Amino acid sequence: MFLTPTFMRWALFICIAAMDILTAFYLRRRKLSPRAYLGWGLLALFLPIIGPILVILSQPGQAREY
Repeated sequence: MFLTPTFMRWALFICIAAMDILTAFYLRRRKLSPRAYLGWGLLALFLPIIGPILVILSQPGQAREY
């Protein structure tokens, strides 16, 4: 069958990695010091499922002017 435990683990890993990438792109658009960027990025990495959601919802820093 298609839904093996190995497939489910890989799907979860891919979803977590995709959320972390989206968080990094979101943080790149905010005015943050390197230290703040690192802190928010580590939060997203160490809380795999809820971390990226918390980072985006908290809207750290100011929006960049282009």
